[in-house]
Amino acid sequence: MSSGAHTDFRGEMSYADYLALDRLLDAQHPRSESHDELLFITIHQASELWLKLALHELDAAIAKIRADDLSPAFKMTARVTRIFAQLIQSWDVLSTMTPADYLSFRESLGKSSGFQSYQYRLLEFALGNKDRSLLAPHSHRPELHARLVAMLERPSLYDESHRLLARRGLPIASEVLERDFSESYRRHDSVRDAWVAIYRDPDRYWDLYELAEELVDIEDSFQQWRFRHMTTVKRVIGFRQGTGGTAGVSYLRQRLDHVFFPELWEVRTSL
Repeated sequence: MSSGAHTDFRGEMSYADYLALDRLLDAQHPRSESHDELLFITIHQASELWLKLALHELDAAIAKIRADDLSPAFKMTARVTRIFAQLIQSWDVLSTMTPADYLSFRESLGKSSGFQSYQYRLLEFALGNKDRSLLAPHSHRPELHARLVAMLERPSLYDESHRLLARRGLPIASEVLERDFSESYRRHDSVRDAWVAIYRDPDRYWDLYELAEELVDIEDSFQQWRFRHMTTVKRVIGFRQGTGGTAGVSYLRQRLDHVFFPELWEVRTSL
């Protein structure tokens, strides 16, 4: 007979306590009578949790690269890639919602929009897509605005990778290493040449070669996530304007054109 040790949690921490499930499961508050609004809220809240974890891993990976400690950095970047895989799958669930389903509660969203996600903006800044004008939607939240400014102005994942290449003796131009980190990175021949040297002699530069592929994995998965976002929006609302005033599908399609790590794609042609 069971002693009851696993059924009586008076004075003990339970599964629900540890995960704060009461708060977590009470955070979904549909503003309409539509059956599908709960799906919409749940998908976006779950995505924000995955973004929180991705930022946690990226912050740590950047610190490890800065410290020349690449092995744990690779575990973190690999985890980020798998997080994006989960985010990609979330669009498959959301795409079960038809245009009529969405229109049944769209008015309840007001001016809210995924464009206003500060965690998504932090993620883009961490990966190197910097734009100071994108701070504006968060100016009413001083603590969030300050966090975004800090991420905007610090070296990105790619910037820290350039610094690492230079420390390893590869000739990275000073204008790359000493640039204004609050601006988006622009490709440079010295960076391309360094990656070409690494890809042509992987045995000599094995950990840098692995870093290159980890970065490509991240951008590849991130772009797939962006693409599925665009196609899901197109499927659900067509070419309507987004709720936050963005151009909807055309805006999302334009974002697909941005490349985070340009030389790592160029190198495939240069070899």
